[in-house]
Amino acid sequence: MAEKKQMHLTAFMRPVSLHTGAWRYPGSYADANFNFAHLTSFIQKLEQAKFDAFFMADHLAVLNMPVEALKRSQTVTSFEPFTLLSALSVVTERIGLAATASTTYDEAYHIARRFASLDHLSNGRAGWNIVTTGNPESAKNFNLDEHVEHSERYKRAREFYDVVTGLWDSFADDAFIRDQESGIFMDPDKMHVLNHRGNELKVRGPLNVARPVQGWPVIVQAGQSEPGRQLAAETAEAVFCSPKNIQGAKELYEDIKSRATAAGRNRDHLKILPAAMIIVGDSVEDAQQKRLKLDSLVHYDSAIASLSIALGTDASGFDPDGPLPTELLETNASKTARESVLKLAAEEKLTVRQLAQRYGGYAGLAFVGTPESIADEMETWLKEGACDGYTCVFPYLPQGLNDVADRLVPELQRRGLFRKDYTGTTLREHLGLPRPENRFFPSKQTNGGAA
Repeated sequence: MAEKKQMHLTAFMRPVSLHTGAWRYPGSYADANFNFAHLTSFIQKLEQAKFDAFFMADHLAVLNMPVEALKRSQTVTSFEPFTLLSALSVVTERIGLAATASTTYDEAYHIARRFASLDHLSNGRAGWNIVTTGNPESAKNFNLDEHVEHSERYKRAREFYDVVTGLWDSFADDAFIRDQESGIFMDPDKMHVLNHRGNELKVRGPLNVARPVQGWPVIVQAGQSEPGRQLAAETAEAVFCSPKNIQGAKELYEDIKSRATAAGRNRDHLKILPAAMIIVGDSVEDAQQKRLKLDSLVHYDSAIASLSIALGTDASGFDPDGPLPTELLETNASKTARESVLKLAAEEKLTVRQLAQRYGGYAGLAFVGTPESIADEMETWLKEGACDGYTCVFPYLPQGLNDVADRLVPELQRRGLFRKDYTGTTLREHLGLPRPENRFFPSKQTNGGAA
């Protein structure tokens, strides 16, 4: 009998929950964003549960939201990812350490050097989430008045990837001889000078860090636009995405995998990991009540602004405690977003207030129920070709994470869907990805990394 397909689980942190109300939930650590002891306990719990990776998002500016909303947001500030992940690498042994780094507002040499260093510090657990940076406010922190145009950002990103991976291949794995008797430390014949001169970048090289333990840190991509999908298909080894339902997930899955095949890649070497917030309860009703409690902690003033954006019309005049007045929306120009709001309001019978708080908190894919019912949904997605695993979003910390680690993961393990222990030491091994061959020294590959 064929073995069941195994799912991958990563944890999406920013550096804690994405839900706006998470820091206010009873028992949650309100200061978790900047409390290293708490963050250490989170990642160690994830490692005990055998998660593939801890993934830290990043922002290069305070989020561009109204100050009334900003003053209520836990994401006003957070740690710089490399500083945090380097520290967390010392208190963990196996879990992967993935970070966002911008191709628009950073330099390729910096990115290559930082990730190579993190890969060595962690003994092969680093992952790079390639982002082009969507927040227009970031430009103003990097000597620009206007955000770089979308298509231009993706052109630079594609070339950026070639340069960074080329820099990681600067040295053969066995370039460092370290012969104390002869006094030869490094064989210059096993060092490659990149001398890249492209439309976007000019980088001489070589990188002044030995080749990473994994050859290259794992490449992650999160865009879902047309150029984002193509970039993922050509470069990514893991894709973090946010489909709203299983049908949309299947379409995205097949589209990106087919593009990867067309680009000459093995589709199995690209893992699609939709983001899903997971709320575990003793019953489905208990979990739903937890969700409503969490959403209620989103202040109405900021929540109604989010609902207005989703509807494409000003919702501030609606009765907060009444149903959504659907008759007022017939002439609304917004289509897909509006239909999504109407569908959610009808399915869950939410008031305007509850609907606003949902959109102001976290409106993405969520699995809400018992360990068994959530495992059923997750297994269905996996079996039907909608994903290779999940990017788990925790509703509040530490309770939400503990519920997943202590209650959901054992259920997935019982069903043979998730590992009971790590079988490798690197993030590539956790994800079932090959170690890339060095393009400049193809005959010198070894299973180990440079020192």
